Amino acid sequence: MLRNLETQQEEWLAFPVQRDDMESRAPLDAYPGYSFTPDSKAIVVTYGGELWRVPVDKTAPSRIPFEAEVKLELGPEVKFAYKVDTAPTFTARQIRDVQPSPDGKSLAFTALDRVYVMAFADMKPTRVSSASVGEFNPVWSPDGKSVAFVTWEDARGGQIVRADRDAKGVWRTRALTGIAGLYTDLAWSPTGTRIVASRAAAREMQEAGGAFFGPAAAELVWLPAAGGTPTLIMPAGGMGSPHFTKDTTRIFAYSAGGGLQSFRWDGTDLKTHLRVTGPMPPSAGNLDGALVAKEAKLNFGGRSARPVSQGMHLDDGHDLEPTPSAPPASLILMSPNGDHALATVGMDIYTVTVPQAGATPPTVSVAAPAAASVPVKKLNTIGGEFATWAANGRTVHWALGNALFSYDLDRAKVVEDSLKADDRRKTRLRADTTKAVKDSIARADSVAKADTTKKTPPGYKASEMRVVVAGQRDLPKGTVVFRGGKAITMKGKEIIENADIVVRDQRIVAVGARGSVAIPDGAKIIDVSGKVIMPGMVDTHYHPQWLTPNVHNTQTWQYLTTLAYGTTTTRDPQTATTDFLSYSDRVENGEMIGPRIYTTGPGVFSAEPVRDLEHAREILARYAKYYDTKTLKMYMSGNRQQRQWIIMAARELGIMPTTEGGLDQKLNITHGFDGYPGIEHTLPITPKYDDVFEWYKATQVTNSPTLIVEYGGPFGEGWFYQSEDLLNDAKLRRFTHPVDFDSKVRRRGTGNAPGPAGFAVKEEYAMWQHAEDLAKTVERGGRIGIGSHGQLQGLGMHWELWLVQSGGMSTHDALRSATIVGAEAIGLGSEVGSLEAGKFADLLVLDQDPLVNIRNTNTLRMVMVNGRLFDANTLDELHPRQKAMPKQPWSYTVPSAGAGIRP
Repeated sequence: MLRNLETQQEEWLAFPVQRDDMESRAPLDAYPGYSFTPDSKAIVVTYGGELWRVPVDKTAPSRIPFEAEVKLELGPEVKFAYKVDTAPTFTARQIRDVQPSPDGKSLAFTALDRVYVMAFADMKPTRVSSASVGEFNPVWSPDGKSVAFVTWEDARGGQIVRADRDAKGVWRTRALTGIAGLYTDLAWSPTGTRIVASRAAAREMQEAGGAFFGPAAAELVWLPAAGGTPTLIMPAGGMGSPHFTKDTTRIFAYSAGGGLQSFRWDGTDLKTHLRVTGPMPPSAGNLDGALVAKEAKLNFGGRSARPVSQGMHLDDGHDLEPTPSAPPASLILMSPNGDHALATVGMDIYTVTVPQAGATPPTVSVAAPAAASVPVKKLNTIGGEFATWAANGRTVHWALGNALFSYDLDRAKVVEDSLKADDRRKTRLRADTTKAVKDSIARADSVAKADTTKKTPPGYKASEMRVVVAGQRDLPKGTVVFRGGKAITMKGKEIIENADIVVRDQRIVAVGARGSVAIPDGAKIIDVSGKVIMPGMVDTHYHPQWLTPNVHNTQTWQYLTTLAYGTTTTRDPQTATTDFLSYSDRVENGEMIGPRIYTTGPGVFSAEPVRDLEHAREILARYAKYYDTKTLKMYMSGNRQQRQWIIMAARELGIMPTTEGGLDQKLNITHGFDGYPGIEHTLPITPKYDDVFEWYKATQVTNSPTLIVEYGGPFGEGWFYQSEDLLNDAKLRRFTHPVDFDSKVRRRGTGNAPGPAGFAVKEEYAMWQHAEDLAKTVERGGRIGIGSHGQLQGLGMHWELWLVQSGGMSTHDALRSATIVGAEAIGLGSEVGSLEAGKFADLLVLDQDPLVNIRNTNTLRMVMVNGRLFDANTLDELHPRQKAMPKQPWSYTVPSAGAGIRP
């Protein structure tokens, strides 16, 4: 566009050129740069992948020949091949809600969504009940003879239950409440006569499709410890984690907005004692600053449900504006003695001396503990959750994965005083030595400099122990043969028109032309003539949007929907909380139906600034040694040096990280150069040319473009919402929670309806151009994964696959992206992603051929995961058991009432 500066009139100089970057972040400007020639008669500009001289008088442009020989070094490849454990038992990956007994000899906690008690003397966890319901949030009675906890069942709601231990050590349980509800955050009064809880209606979790942000109408109540009718204390108003000091007349609780507060048993005389804030988020000019600010707002108040990183990003494409204020602590607990508070900020745990109350409640920043307004002490290095006080107020416990940490404040003081005394002794010794040396000043200076190169003494560290809770792995038994179908194996370009596929237990044992493989005696034969068999799909960018934290669902509807639509393996790149560890363990033991669940865990953000390589190792140890994720998401974690420290640490620890695209193509390219094996979301600039395609090929980075929420244009999902008849899709309605279905399909972003609004004609979507880039990427040897972003559970994976293929990619290459390429991208290419002997039996039976029309991926007849075969339209199990899928409590039903307008 040429503008006349005198008249302000504009006229086209060149059109069309390329799509602008205004719907992205435009970090390289909205259009490629240009420059006037010295005589001002032309501009030099780039479009179509070439340099052009374009005269301002609109005469013919001329191409400027340009060629550059570029040689760039690539970082070491960080890719690993992982094996999936198939032993009969596994160790639960997470302990939650850790609570030491009053005498300090035992620990109550939750694992596998059941409450356990473990004596430290023998380290053998035992359950306190035999019920087959979810159990959470255990608390001890003051005498240590009883444990109270909450339960949850999707169909019936939850109760408060008490377990009493008799003289023989046998636990006996009884319900304390008579009305089902959503109970959380228990606290047993020091007198032993009352239990405080947060209570909400069960429908807050049943009908809302989950309660990621906590119930909307919770209230704090107390009930007799022997059971009885709860008494209202006050509306919770965001407060949670009730607890006590020695003052039995007051209840303490915490909220992010109000800080640490206390009140009487009737809810009166509310007092604020302390607020704690963490480090300031990055500046507003940094995209991650907005993401950090958004996470800072996610505070659940509960003892076990809170954000685990100050840099959490909801990954929904719509970030909040950054805030200049420091984020509040996600949890503060007053010590039993009332003189210190325990504060959790992100993954860091601090003790804070509580100053005497004044007219204005103090706010203490722990960003720099040494400079804090009151004594502050950081207790951990690697991270921690579920922090709690011991009854004596002198020991702090927390968990990370299935590890329990204990920090003895008195022992730490002794060690620190000893180290300080040792430092003083060494200083005096150096001073005495230098008096006898000529030029003593220079000598003392050289000694001091030499001493600074030595490692700092380690000081006191929390003790650590692993809590081993064994789970029984779901291992189906039985042999089945799929006979007569067309097998798209994804073993190279292999296609077997009339195949036999033999599955024994969890694994494929033979694949070949019909009659060419041995059929075991007694095998069940399933005739799939006329059908097509392909591997189960691998969603490399899956979000369940979002799993309920703290008190967990019996069965998540998201997992059912995802499996019913043929995704058998998922990788969630940014989970926000660590609840995924318990959810995935329950899929592992067969209590919950779903696909294979893999995740990065919470992202590594710039709000946790990496100081050096050793610090990066500490941060990543969470994922390698405690979460056992095999992967993590580097979410724009600082400058390039910091990002390189992270990839170096990942390589050492055997982790395959992926990265946030961040709407910055130049940033993405540096990720590939530095050795990162994955990039999430669209590289926003389109079209792309040979240089970028060569980069894809050379780095072998796998990009999951998520066109369904594409960067650089309207979200791709919008095209399907405006062009598909989703309202009458019986399967989608069957497997999608009504709240999610109605807000996305029935009334989407109009008026006061939830969800994004907007309409765009087909050519306004950038995804078609991006899809052409993706086709060229694969053609040139690059790697593209398929990630649904969890926008529409289940069907969204097909939408993403169809969009990726729409730019001219062959249907076979598109299917490879959805299967074997995705499997390799998450380190599981030797286990899933293709139909080959030795791999897991994850496969799909389709009525129609997706090689003919990619939309035929949505003609699912059956889906098998881990050797269990399900009817794809009902999820009734067909093999090895014949088991109907029970109707889910959230299933859509037409309201029925005795009154109302009648036809």
